[in-house]
Amino acid sequence: MDSTNTPKGCGSTISSIYYNLCDLTLVWGVVVEAVAAAGVVTSFVLFVILMACLPFVTDKKRKGMVALQASMLIFTLGLFGLTFAFIVGQYSTSCAARRYLFGVLFSGCLACLVMHGLWLALLQRRGRGPRSWMLCLGALGLWLVEVIINTEWLIVTVVRTTPAGVVIPDLSCSIANQDFVMALIYVMVLLLAVILMAMPSLTHKHKQWRRDGAFILVTGLFTMAIWVAWIVMYLYGNRVAGSASWDDPTLAVAVVSNAWVFLFLYTIPEICLLTQEDTDQERHPDGDHVYPARSLVYDTILKEPELAHQNVYMENKGFTIDEPPAVPTKPVSPYGVYNGQMRSCVYQPTELALIAKGITKMDQDNVKSRATVTTLNPGAESLPS
Repeated sequence: MDSTNTPKGCGSTISSIYYNLCDLTLVWGVVVEAVAAAGVVTSFVLFVILMACLPFVTDKKRKGMVALQASMLIFTLGLFGLTFAFIVGQYSTSCAARRYLFGVLFSGCLACLVMHGLWLALLQRRGRGPRSWMLCLGALGLWLVEVIINTEWLIVTVVRTTPAGVVIPDLSCSIANQDFVMALIYVMVLLLAVILMAMPSLTHKHKQWRRDGAFILVTGLFTMAIWVAWIVMYLYGNRVAGSASWDDPTLAVAVVSNAWVFLFLYTIPEICLLTQEDTDQERHPDGDHVYPARSLVYDTILKEPELAHQNVYMENKGFTIDEPPAVPTKPVSPYGVYNGQMRSCVYQPTELALIAKGITKMDQDNVKSRATVTTLNPGAESLPS
């Protein structure tokens, strides 16, 4: 290879198909490469953060969305990697990767957004959404449709047999721009479904789910704007401007910018909301939770016996009988005299105590009888006995 034809910033041993990655005279390749590399690192870091936050998620509803968000990050990481296929020069492998992976990776991201929007719509309508595994199966089904479409399209347009004696070099790179766009019709349908699915959740009664719907809707609208711009430039704008060589830069910029839209407008906000407390718990009209805190129950149980505490040494209630009124105004419970004390806490007099109490009572009766006699006959004390 002649070193005189090597662009500035590239070594003499680098193949010409990689010049866009190092050519300092073509700034777009270096800039898009740096932005895509930063996106790869950011996607990987966000994936690690998402997995690290999983044990701290207290809201079960949000926890069910982690699988979709992880899948979204994987497909977004693939989009950043696909950007390099549009920066390098065209050859059989890079062209096949462009045609096949473009729709497959975008359909994966949009399928996750569609299922998240569907979950929000069902949550608003029925009060609960499908389980996480059902959402993953739905997203997988939507994604596999595009995989099948692109596989068939790639087989028909690239691996097809050519007529005898006809040599078509780099058949995978000789596909018309209109055919490339037509192969992405299903992805456009998914993009429209993302916008339509996100609209009903904007009227949800809970603020946190309205925000989720807003994130999905804004992501869908920005994605649609990017797609309209690159399709117009790819089919008409570059031809009118006489710059057909800008087809690859147009697709590279569209892929990397759309991948960053997925990160900034959907993935990062969802991760930030992942560990927030559930503010939608059912409450009483006075603002208290339906189920009281466990500590309050324990405090009530511990405080109740203190109200019934009585001094058992000052008053023996074991022999106290509360007589009901002569004419009861309401039914009298046979347990009305129960004071809440255990039998072991009541003073039980012994036989000696009862005998002593009886003797004391007899002495008191004798003293009273003598006092009565003295009162009736004052001279009785002066008579000799």
